[in-house]
Amino acid sequence: MDILGYLWGALTPLNLLFAAVGVVLGTVVGALPGLSATMAVAVLVPFTFTMDPASGLIALGAIYTGAIYGGAYAAILVNTPGTPSAIATTFDGYPMARRGDGGVAISLATMASFVGGIVGALALLALAPPLARVALAFGPPEYFWLAIFGLTLIAALSVGNTLKGLIGALLGLFLSTIGVAVVGGDVRYTLGMQSFLGGIDLTSAIIGLYCIPVLIDLVATRDPHLKSAETGGLRLGESARIFLAQKVNVVRSAVIGTVVGILPGAGGSIAGLVSYSEARRSSDSPERFGKGAPEGIVATEAANNATVGGGFIPTLVLGIPGTPPDAIILGALLVQGIKIGPTLFADEAGIVYTFIWGLLIATVLMLPAGLLIGRYAYSTVVRIPKAMLAPTVALLTVIGSFAIHSNPKDAQMMVGLGILAWGLARYGFAPSPIVLGLVLGQIAEQGFVQTYLIGNASGRIAEMFFGRPISIGIILAAVLTLAYPFVADRIRRRKRTVETAAAAPVGGGGVPEAADDGQEGARDLGTPIWAGLLAILGVLALWGAQGMSAMGSVFPTVIGAALAVLSLLLIGLHFAGRTAPAEATEGESRVRRVALAVILALWVALLSVLGFLTASILAFLAIIVVADYDRPAPRVWALWVVSGVLICIAFWWILADVLLLRMPSGLLI
Repeated sequence: MDILGYLWGALTPLNLLFAAVGVVLGTVVGALPGLSATMAVAVLVPFTFTMDPASGLIALGAIYTGAIYGGAYAAILVNTPGTPSAIATTFDGYPMARRGDGGVAISLATMASFVGGIVGALALLALAPPLARVALAFGPPEYFWLAIFGLTLIAALSVGNTLKGLIGALLGLFLSTIGVAVVGGDVRYTLGMQSFLGGIDLTSAIIGLYCIPVLIDLVATRDPHLKSAETGGLRLGESARIFLAQKVNVVRSAVIGTVVGILPGAGGSIAGLVSYSEARRSSDSPERFGKGAPEGIVATEAANNATVGGGFIPTLVLGIPGTPPDAIILGALLVQGIKIGPTLFADEAGIVYTFIWGLLIATVLMLPAGLLIGRYAYSTVVRIPKAMLAPTVALLTVIGSFAIHSNPKDAQMMVGLGILAWGLARYGFAPSPIVLGLVLGQIAEQGFVQTYLIGNASGRIAEMFFGRPISIGIILAAVLTLAYPFVADRIRRRKRTVETAAAAPVGGGGVPEAADDGQEGARDLGTPIWAGLLAILGVLALWGAQGMSAMGSVFPTVIGAALAVLSLLLIGLHFAGRTAPAEATEGESRVRRVALAVILALWVALLSVLGFLTASILAFLAIIVVADYDRPAPRVWALWVVSGVLICIAFWWILADVLLLRMPSGLLI
């Protein structure tokens, strides 16, 4: 079969136009928190029914590719993953932007996304049938250990504060159990509210946990949101040198993303976390990760974009969609009358290979399009006055969480979790472990319970968990990833001690450094209060699990017990002077922070009372007042007010008349 011959079909002017427009639209949608790749693909599917099948698929694939890449913009610029697959991009992307290297971060994300997308598409083009067998080799035990492998990243992110990281992960795992159990069907921890039956929406939770704390801190000081780069621009030469030095990292991460992408249900989130763990483990300076390490961005973006091509492998060969966008595209294929299965590559070779070549072309076009968009995105965000940036970002968070299901409850949950995350972050409970637990919780629980049931029925529980070759490999990788940060940290401390001793003058004579007597930490009551509340939550989780079936109770029981025990341990360590003190806040900062939190809470509470547009305009104007430190002339104030009203109207029109979402009907609009 002449696979290259189908390239010319993908290079027609119409298909090139679809690929280019799809990539740009997808990038814009992916950059807006909450407007996910799934939504972009779903909205545009009906328009492809009148197209040639190959052209329609190219358009959908280009949008999907662009949206996965576009998530990096929000992750880098406002610390909020535009898509869940960009979670790990926030770890180093936002710190780079804060110190003035946002242009470099965007350039690296674009280059890594390009290479990762090419590797995934080439794997789809050349190795789809054999790689599909890998997906069949993964069963419940492998999915369980893969989720555990992702959770081991907590050790890397929480060196020096590991106990709080573990407690945060357990909180995320508990949040993932809310709703109907993935196995057994038990209704858990819903407090009798129907809105909790479907669980906590992942995208809303991610937006709240990451973005709301940034917003609250943004209005607390007059410091700029991001530091302007002295050299300006994307600094392509510098970025290219950094990227070329990471060639092993990018290839390894792209391969990881491709392999994880073929596993149904895994997707870019796990691929990004696994590749980030591996990049940190193999780095010569792992302590830089989480503080603005370019290697972390390269690893995450190469992996999550490689999952696009990898995810199409089980979709096209086995008819098993790997991600929600894959499922939508699979539906589009079926509507077009295309039969999915192993014979697809022979029976419909013209459509399939033209689509794959189109996906490759869209990935190539993503490089110049991404660099062009990135050139203006960072500089624009840097120049926007804080009084306009804060309400605009707040509007995007509310829109992003509401638009997923057209449900104000999701926006309310987003704000509630965000305020909770800000309070926890002040006392050392970072949001990343909470998000990891929430993202990986259902995958871990489903794999664990199914493995237990199969093992119990066959009398081979231990063999099911620990006797399968792929499981053993994942377990060894998880143990290595978990232990490596502690071993490396101990080695560095010993080396530092030796160097200090060698540099000390003979006979001493220096003034010894004052020891930390723990008094500052002991005076901080926030840590034990939060730990006490989390311990109570663990006990309540145990109590609530008593009326469930064995399948529904085993996972929350383990989580509740661990949460209670570790929280009590933290309280003991705190009063022993073994924890860090909370960050200091100033009086004026506290007033503005509280004011913003109150405005956000009232905003989402009044969406269904006043109407979406009216509530948004009032909240937007109120946040302008809270975030304004400059007290500009009345003409500037008038410009801000008019701009805010127009922004709210524009987004409301897009939601109501373009995306045709069901808007809440309040007293007004």
